[in-house]
Order: sequence, then structure tokens, then C-alpha cells
Amino acid sequence: MHNLAAIHEAIARALPERECIVFRDRRFTWAQTTDRTRRLADVLRAHGLGCHAERRNAAGDTVLEGWESGQDHVALYLHNGNEYLEGMLGAFKARCAPFNVNYRYVDDELVYLLRDARARAVVFHGAFAPALARVRERLEDVRLWLQVDDGSGAPRLPGALDYEAALAAAAPAPPRGLSPDDLYVLYTGGTTGMPKGVLWRQQDIFLGALYPPGAPGDAEGVARRAVERGDPIRVLAAPPFMHGAAHWAAFNIAFLGGTVIVQSHPERLDPHDVWATVERERASALTIVGDAFARPLLDALAERRYDLSSLRLLTSGGAILSSERKRELLDAIPGLRINDSLGSSESGMQAVQSSTKGREGETARFELARANVVLSAALDRVLAPGDAEIGWLAKSGHVPLGYLGDPQKTARTFPVVDGVRHAVPGDRARLGADGRLHLLGRDSVTINSGGEKIFAEEVELALKTHPDVHDALVVGTPSERWGQQVTALVALRPGAARDDAALRAAAAAHLAGFKLPKAFVVVPAIARAPSGKPDYAWARATAERALAGEGARPDER
Repeated sequence: MHNLAAIHEAIARALPERECIVFRDRRFTWAQTTDRTRRLADVLRAHGLGCHAERRNAAGDTVLEGWESGQDHVALYLHNGNEYLEGMLGAFKARCAPFNVNYRYVDDELVYLLRDARARAVVFHGAFAPALARVRERLEDVRLWLQVDDGSGAPRLPGALDYEAALAAAAPAPPRGLSPDDLYVLYTGGTTGMPKGVLWRQQDIFLGALYPPGAPGDAEGVARRAVERGDPIRVLAAPPFMHGAAHWAAFNIAFLGGTVIVQSHPERLDPHDVWATVERERASALTIVGDAFARPLLDALAERRYDLSSLRLLTSGGAILSSERKRELLDAIPGLRINDSLGSSESGMQAVQSSTKGREGETARFELARANVVLSAALDRVLAPGDAEIGWLAKSGHVPLGYLGDPQKTARTFPVVDGVRHAVPGDRARLGADGRLHLLGRDSVTINSGGEKIFAEEVELALKTHPDVHDALVVGTPSERWGQQVTALVALRPGAARDDAALRAAAAAHLAGFKLPKAFVVVPAIARAPSGKPDYAWARATAERALAGEGARPDER
């Protein structure tokens, strides 16, 4: 059986005095983290939260019908810190289902999310108390408000409990009734549409995203392997835990018996804070999100020297890490290995690329993980290596149950092909003759120009080969001749002068002519989420406003 709470409990029994979580001046051993998460579970149970019923079909499988999964849902409205991971583990130990809240949401988005998830409890940082005060009357299902003192000085939300006081008054009783069918819920906004709650069985998310291939068969086996590994990995997961890529990285290391480190100022990306934390805590692994994190981290290394001799592994996921940034990181940090992972909320880990000095991986080329394939464009067959067709990246086996309360989206994203259920999150890809994956990009941001499909991410990567480009996004904007034209928003390096011809020439070295940008819009910075993921809606609106104001006309093909 693989239940996340049971695995944490087993490792804590095996390695009670090893550090589990480090945040600022707070250091928690595995035993202390277990005590705190058990107490949080007790607080939740004392307010009537937990798993009330399980619905099963004749075969004994768990059945989810609307809101009848039986588990109460706990919202985590938090910046990174020990409380975030405690919130997840404590909810699991109460047999509740925690879920992530994007702290950038405005009031209406926040209400939509909490109502869509039917949140029964909200664990939140004091800084977010004013936002909750504005909307709490619209959240009639919430029974428990737990406020974490974050030093912001925000007054207590009326009726809320202080997090630390509530834990101190609770009992650290061991969890009971844990099941591999207990839920893990991850809300994803994707590139378009309202956020969707992806439902996983805990056994499936553990095997599909939170542990390397070849996992032992039960929690005790996972704990024995953690002991056998010897010295622990110490990971700093720099992106916000509210996104799957970050807390997946944290749990990956934690379930190997490692230590999770949080930088001192996690509410924003401060590259000097990240490097200072790596240096101070002797972190052996660092997790980032693609070029959006790599570029400022590299700039910080150019400004100041840090002792990074402990750092042996850098992992990236959630956005593309270009080959140029990989080379720069490998040059800057001797002995480093980079693992660039590909996956999604709907699929777990799907492919990986490993790079070392002198053996840097190509951008967007990956080795497929087991049970991952490329399906045909019509979703009616599995493509063979070397097939020229552009298809869909897909995964079978350990995949989610579906989307919370949305059977139509579930049916579209999890089709059955040749009798096998697959997760198809929306990435277009081609399979090379050598069996390696060539990722082309998300279908939702594909540009149709004159009947040609152009993948935005492919053009972005080509533009980033120019040394003056700090960041770039590519969108389709209206064109009378082509329907859509390729328009590039570019943020230049400090001191660089705009040169559209040079930018186009840099891209032309990697792309066919029809894919090249027809117009450029230079912006001070590219808008991205705290996770590093691009904001294409902002990019499209910004590009259209700029082109209308400048009267720009597309170049001829």
C-alpha cells in the first residue's frame, strides 16, 4: 500500500532525529514534523473533518460521484514554509484532501476556487487575512479558519484560530484508517480557462510523480530504503509549493529520507536569497522552473560569489529549460548535474533529460519514462518511433481519476485508446526514430498562420539563443492576410539595444521562415506566475495593444 501519510509516518519511525524541514531559523526533525502534523490532523478531526464514507463499485474500486468522495477538502492559502508541507501531511493524516490556492488570485477567482473545491477548512498566512475578510460571507461551507502568523502584523480574522496555539492544544494521535485510495487534489489553471481540480489516488500520485521507478511495495519498504541511502539529500525547492512542480520536488526528496529547505523570502523570487540559502544550508539539490528561474539565478552569480560546492543536482520542471541556460549553469557550478523533467498535473512525470558538463542535452528533447507514449493526432493509435506525424504526449497506468465535478473535461483529457485509458494533458510532440521525444509545445498556445501550425514555445526558444534576449513570449495576433501572425514579446538584457533584424536572424538559424516573428514588441519584463509559467493572456493583450498603437504591419513571407 502507498499512502502518503503512512509513508511519512514510517520514515519518521526509522529516522526520527534526521532533519525533515528547515525554514529560516526553524529546524524540524522527522519526529517533530510527525508530532506537528498529527496535531494538525487532530485539529481538523475536532472540527468534524475527515473521511466520512467511501463509495465503491461491485469490483471494489473507489467511485467518485460529484461530491460523494467522502473526504473533506482543506485549502492551503500559503506562501512556502514549514506550514505548507505540514498542511498537506496533516490533512492527509486526518484523511482530508488538501488542495493548493494560487495566492495571486483576486477576490472573484478566490471565491470560485474555494467554492468549486467545497473547502471545509482554510489554512492561511496572515497576509491573506484581508482578502478572506472580503469574501468569507460567500464561503458558506468553510467550518475552520486557521491563521498562520507570518510576521505581517495582520490582525486575526474574526473566528479564526491561531495555527501554533491550535497545534499546541491538540493531541498527537497516530493516524487511522489510511488507504491508498485516499485523495490527492491538485488545482491547475493551465494556460486557459478556470482552474480545475485534478483528482489522484494517493498510490497513483506516489508512483506516478513522487518517487523514482522501482518503488518498494509498502511504506515500511520505502522507509528501509531511506535508511539504506545513508547521508540525506538536502533540497531547496525554490518555486511556490502552490504549484505541483515545487511540492512534488519536495516530496520526492522527503520520501527518500531527505531534508526539505525553504529560502528565507519565499514570497518572491530573490536569486541572492536562493543562493545564500544553498550556501548556508549546504543544499545538495535545487529545484527551479525553467529559464524564468535560471536567468535571474545566473545573473545573481555574475554579481556575487557563493560557495556552492555542496550543490550536485539541479532539477527543473514546469517550463522549458533551454540548452543555453543549461550550459551556463554547468559552467558556473562545477560538478553539477541537471535533470530536466517533463510532466503535468494530469499526468505526473513523463520524460526526463540529464545533462552534465560536456554532455548538455538539447532543448525539448527527452527520454520517455515508462508507460508514456505519443498518440496520433486523432487519438486513435500509438505512434511508432520515427513516425512523422505530430501527435499528443500521453501516459497510461498511474494516472488521475479525473477532474473534480467535471465528467466532460475528464472524458476529453483521459481518453481510452486501444482499450487503455490515457492521460492527454495537451502537449504536442513527435517521436524520433531513436525513440526520443521532441516536445513541440502546448496545443492551447499554438498559432495558426496561413494554415501552418506554429508552436509558440519553439519560437521562444529560438529567440532566446540571441545573447541580448533576457526573456521572450510568442503569441498569435490578428492578421488580415494570414489569420494570425507570429508576434514576439521580448525583454532585453540591461543595456541592450533593440535590433529586430538581429533577433529575426537568430531565430532563423533554428526555424523555417514561416515560423519567424512578423512583429516584435519590446517590454520591460515578461509577465509570469510565481511558478515561472508564462502568462499568455497578458502577452496577447499586450501585443495587440502595442501593435494597434504603433500601426505595425507584418512583414511579407
